Amino acid sequence: MSEPTAAQSTTDQPAVVVIGAGIIGVSTAYHLATRHHLQVTLVTDGNPVSGASGRSLSWLNTAGATSIRTPEYHGLRRAGMERYRALSGDPASARFLRFDGGFTWADPGESFKARHAAEVDVDYPSEWIYQDQVAERLPGVAADVVAPEGGILNPNEGWVDLPGLAAYLLPRFVAAGGRIVANAGTWNAEVAAGRVTGARSSQGQFIPADRVLIATGPWTPALLGELGVNVPDSTPKSLLIQAAPADAPHPLRAVLNTPRVALRPAPGGLFALDSDWATAGVEVDEAGRFHVDRAVALEQVDEARAVLAGNPRLEIVNIWAGMKPVPGDGDPVLGPVPGIEGLSVAFTHSGATLALVAGELLAGELATGAPAAALETFRLSRFAQGPQASVAFTGRSDGIRKVKG
Repeated sequence: MSEPTAAQSTTDQPAVVVIGAGIIGVSTAYHLATRHHLQVTLVTDGNPVSGASGRSLSWLNTAGATSIRTPEYHGLRRAGMERYRALSGDPASARFLRFDGGFTWADPGESFKARHAAEVDVDYPSEWIYQDQVAERLPGVAADVVAPEGGILNPNEGWVDLPGLAAYLLPRFVAAGGRIVANAGTWNAEVAAGRVTGARSSQGQFIPADRVLIATGPWTPALLGELGVNVPDSTPKSLLIQAAPADAPHPLRAVLNTPRVALRPAPGGLFALDSDWATAGVEVDEAGRFHVDRAVALEQVDEARAVLAGNPRLEIVNIWAGMKPVPGDGDPVLGPVPGIEGLSVAFTHSGATLALVAGELLAGELATGAPAAALETFRLSRFAQGPQASVAFTGRSDGIRKVKG
């Protein structure tokens, strides 16, 4: 018997395969199954959110000059935050979702007054908090290390624990008829005569489908490259540390973005710590395994202790290193792949902030074929294709200024 080349469905609705179970893939699959009632299979080479989504700081924000540089990007991120606000109405979300604000201050010799003014100009909730107000307004922050000029409080910001969000969405996806195929090798779209016919794994498994979404985080450019499609890539290394207060629970609730470390509370009374300078302590061997210099990890923990009131002892619980997906020009790449009918892509930084809204919009496009106006700025078609395609991006892709070393 010959292998099927098109989705075998008992309805007129398309069958969809979502390749990649990071939070964007999970969200898209969830919306496809629960909102559009399609036949959906979510495939992954490991377990859900075990890649970049599992080591994300997951700050929900659209602050700073980079995030508000265009109305389209700022608008998409604000819509992403609104979806989380709606989700927070479900008491079950309290296990993985909080909106307790974000606070940031500048390096010595710098000022964030202009950034604050820019946020106010676009009606993004932004308050200037002076150093002598910190203790009252932001419990858990060591006020004496805040810049003398003060800093920016964004009261509408928060954080999400992406494994917790996935644990919320996936049972609902399965209950709606969705199927998960995990730990089954690397997957890619199967293409014939200019259109997708399904997805195939490196272990030989084939799933027929009318439409396929590639949402594999930092591996997305390589998979599309195998299909002859160019996606400019500025993906860097990343490092996330989980640490626990050694003696007693700590009162910090806000997300902090400080000159030497970004951190947030995490489920179970933990903290998640992130900084760009610490990635210098991450090495990748010839087999693709990541190794972290523990001295660098301990230094990052010390930086976190310094900005927490009481300078609490912190014990490292987990250290995660890997690659952080960042498209070549820093903006999301979302939607159809030109030249291959039925194939779409999701490749973006700020995956936590965008996860719910991007999944919703991509699912609508995959289900109906109608383009989502909010995604038009973020199409793959903005990049040149072919052998002359190149990348010339050297800036940041998110709303969080780089934590300096």
